[in-house]
Amino acid sequence: MAGHFLTSLAPAAFGARPAGERLARIQGSPHFRDGAFRNPVPTRRGSPGAIGKMLRAQKAAAGLRRPAGAIPLVTPSALDFARTPMTGLRACWLGHATVLVELDGVRVLFDPVWSTRCSPSAAFGPARLHAVPVRFADLPEVDVVVVSHDHYDHLDMATIRALAGRDAAFVVPLGIGAHLERWGVGAERITELDWHEAGEVAGLTFTATPARHYCNRGARVLGTVLWASWVVAGPRHRVFHSGDSGYFPGFADIGREHGPFDLTMIQAGAYAEAWPEVHLHPEGAVQAHTELGGGLMLPIHWGTFDLAPHAWEEPAERSVAAARALDTDLVIPRPGALFEPALVDGAEVEPWWREVAAAPNRWAGDVEAEPAASVRAVPAA
Repeated sequence: MAGHFLTSLAPAAFGARPAGERLARIQGSPHFRDGAFRNPVPTRRGSPGAIGKMLRAQKAAAGLRRPAGAIPLVTPSALDFARTPMTGLRACWLGHATVLVELDGVRVLFDPVWSTRCSPSAAFGPARLHAVPVRFADLPEVDVVVVSHDHYDHLDMATIRALAGRDAAFVVPLGIGAHLERWGVGAERITELDWHEAGEVAGLTFTATPARHYCNRGARVLGTVLWASWVVAGPRHRVFHSGDSGYFPGFADIGREHGPFDLTMIQAGAYAEAWPEVHLHPEGAVQAHTELGGGLMLPIHWGTFDLAPHAWEEPAERSVAAARALDTDLVIPRPGALFEPALVDGAEVEPWWREVAAAPNRWAGDVEAEPAASVRAVPAA
């Protein structure tokens, strides 16, 4: 009762506190100890001397954290979405961690954010560096919406409310269902999973897998909302979405149990020396991809919001270099471009982000626009 009362007093954007049967299930989770969910390995949200590290990093990245011009987007049409993927697996990176995946005839939308700001307010907070390539009104019908955790750049109240008016099912980690219900999603449409639990939705298997991160929405950290990475498997294909995570040995465990993957979508941006244990840097993201048994990697969580003290395009450049070093496969499409992982073999590495980088000469010679067997980027469609 107290949880419902306190929720009613909080701004809607803060979501809701789990209560009742939902809270009881949370408290019974093996990952919930001493009043809060715990990471798979000991984790600090910040590192010693974090303030000094941030100030130095911000100084080093001054003038580089935003693009110098308009980010080149691809705007797929209704006809593009209506065409059936030739291979049965197609993806469209819409910016940051939002990816629309068509997997064995089912459309899955990961971490949807259409708002201008990733913030509890439309008046302040990090604003988009580019528009969403697909207007929400033009978004094709989605079968399943997947959320990794409740930070504002992954769980957007306005977008969820809009999706509540459609027919999609929602698959989320434990506790996040409380937010969704407050925002108008019926409980019968929500599947909430603990780590290592799986659910069958729309003919696909969704498995919540561990991540090294945290949840925080509202005035204080409650500890009763879980974060997760996701494995989605169909009859022919399977994909992995990391959500947000620091590096930990669990990626190899996920790969052994659930891999290999046709596509991995892994957080490779918004990293800093000040918080090394809760976000991957590009080299760690590529390492995680190899340990997962990934076929093709899509670096996500960069290029859309200025959330960390590094150059806007740095995640792309470092991801490409790391992929080459580990001889693994990478795709970096312009936001909005449709691609089928099985059809990008032999594509050229096209550093399109340099067109609008504040200091493109920083990377001269690092990425050549030549065919490469081990690193791939999709040209604009």
